Amino acid sequence: MSNKRESKESTNGKRRPPWMLLTTGVAAAALVALIVWPGTPMTFAKDADIVVYKSSACSCCGKWVAHLRDAGLKVGVVTVNNTQAVQTRVGVPRKLGSCHTAVVGDYWVEGHVPVDLIQRLIAEKPDDIRGIAVPGMVVGSPGMEAPNPVLYDVLAYGNDGNTTIYATRQGLAH
Repeated sequence: MSNKRESKESTNGKRRPPWMLLTTGVAAAALVALIVWPGTPMTFAKDADIVVYKSSACSCCGKWVAHLRDAGLKVGVVTVNNTQAVQTRVGVPRKLGSCHTAVVGDYWVEGHVPVDLIQRLIAEKPDDIRGIAVPGMVVGSPGMEAPNPVLYDVLAYGNDGNTTIYATRQGLAH
């Protein structure tokens, strides 16, 4: 009997050392974990005030992140293939969905919410609110500035499942 450890054969008949199999397995598991479960926001941005989950294909999300940074917030950005998994995990109802989801403290922020309202949420720390949202893609909201901006509501989603108006804003033209 040989004391020598044998490596497994690959599909092309060559032997792979055991450390290579272990390394490949660990890397694959880590990749799957990142794709399937984004983890807690602070895993990705320990020094961030707010962590934004967005698709790489969405340009308005980048403009919204710039809006937050221009106001002095430290923003962590996590690019995901699909924001719906994040929305489900943090508790954003489908009817309030938009193109990106952010997490700040114990709250979620959905869509193009103005930064001063996020700062208000952080400062007031309301017990009865789970998150705030600008559902959809509202023309004139931060990151969506364009001709013919509209008046829009920023909604608060309560712990009781009810939605109320947190603030009303006039959109801005580009």
